[in-house]
Amino acid sequence: MNSLAKNLPVQDALEYVPVPAFEDNYIWLVSDSRDAVVVDPGDAAPVEAYLARRGWRLTAILLTHHHQDHVGGVKALLARRSAEGGIPVYGPAGERIEHVTQRVTGGDTVRIAHPALELAVIDVPGHTAGHIAYFQPGDQSGTPHLFCGDTLFASGCGRLFEGTPQQMLSSLDALAALPEHTQVHCAHEYTLSNIRFARACEPDNAALLRWSDDAQALRAAGKPTLPTTIGHEKAVNPFLRADVPSIRATLSSQFGAPVLDRLQAFRMMRGWKDKFR
Repeated sequence: MNSLAKNLPVQDALEYVPVPAFEDNYIWLVSDSRDAVVVDPGDAAPVEAYLARRGWRLTAILLTHHHQDHVGGVKALLARRSAEGGIPVYGPAGERIEHVTQRVTGGDTVRIAHPALELAVIDVPGHTAGHIAYFQPGDQSGTPHLFCGDTLFASGCGRLFEGTPQQMLSSLDALAALPEHTQVHCAHEYTLSNIRFARACEPDNAALLRWSDDAQALRAAGKPTLPTTIGHEKAVNPFLRADVPSIRATLSSQFGAPVLDRLQAFRMMRGWKDKFR
């Protein structure tokens, strides 16, 4: 068992809902059918609409990093609940985010009573300097869940706005070490564009080719490509596969230089992806 999962109890049955926002964001709601927590509410309106439609009561807000498309709805959500005494807002201790009431860092545990939920906090700097993720070791069925903000995407990873390649690679390594059946609740629907880049890095990956077909079918049907899983990402995500010889061969050909180690491979891929069309 991963060390993060030790001593954390299995939780009651919960529903995990991606609420679309803006052009490609997902705001995640976790609910026991009565109460709900929200992760990275960049916009309050779609959250309020969904809560009203399901009759759920919002009890807590979880934030992974300071970007506006992840925190922009916090003020409005709190204002609607001020008469009730407010609700807790959990966020990274290493970033300045307005309205955060509980600042947390790697190794902390977030405990929420309603819905009954316990989450281990993981430091994942790279996209931003103080980025964190929340890991639930097991739901009622034993399935783990990860809320990773903009660190890990389906078939991709976040841009390096504030951190270094070494930080992001270490953060991805920490997430890749979680149980392979962990459900990964990413914050953006970037999957199809990420797959195009992944295929450029590793064109002969059979699992990636199958995933390309499946993801296109999901999007054509108007369905999210998320959640994905850690095991799936390890099979198709080039940023988790920097040690694969075929990817290194592609990078060496692309850049006309040898690839000496995983960090160099990651740095090359991230730079290439930033300009990839």
